[in-house]
Amino acid sequence: MLARMARTGAYPGSFDPPTIAHLAVVDAVVARAGLQRLDLVVSRDALGKGTASTPTLADRISVLEQVAAGRPGLGVRVTDARLIADVVDGYDVVVMGADKWAQVVDPTWYGSINARDAALARLPEVYVVPRAGERPSGVTLLEVDGEVAEVSSTLARAGQLHLMVPEAAAFDARTGAWSDPDRYRAERAG
Repeated sequence: MLARMARTGAYPGSFDPPTIAHLAVVDAVVARAGLQRLDLVVSRDALGKGTASTPTLADRISVLEQVAAGRPGLGVRVTDARLIADVVDGYDVVVMGADKWAQVVDPTWYGSINARDAALARLPEVYVVPRAGERPSGVTLLEVDGEVAEVSSTLARAGQLHLMVPEAAAFDARTGAWSDPDRYRAERAG
């Protein structure tokens, strides 16, 4: 009898900071796609994002590793890849929000429609979390609880600290990484 291969998934993002919505997506995709492992994958130089200096990449990864440590089957990986097709190479599943999917299908990031189509053809099974009325077709839609569907890292950085996962909230309380960037930078400089 052949052993069943473990299904793995990738959840690319900046997780700046990781939120309760990120964990809801993790739980939903693991259950729905039958994953044995899901990696939170962070690009060192994410496409379409400025370089975040507060908090540092090392600190963000440290927080994500704390998040993953308490959740069996959840991992963290850092990559130099920028295009999602490259970021998720080798995985069985990729999950992302509808806003990220809109970027993935935008030919602007590839230089041509043919290059975009070639990259899309390399993607594994795609799960997309609908957002703000965006319900893309041609992918598997992954519904999450309505209360967290509109949660974002942007809202958490803007002061809604209760949206952060406990590990991020604790790090922020100690350092001000998201709620008081000036304090965070001053402590790092001193």
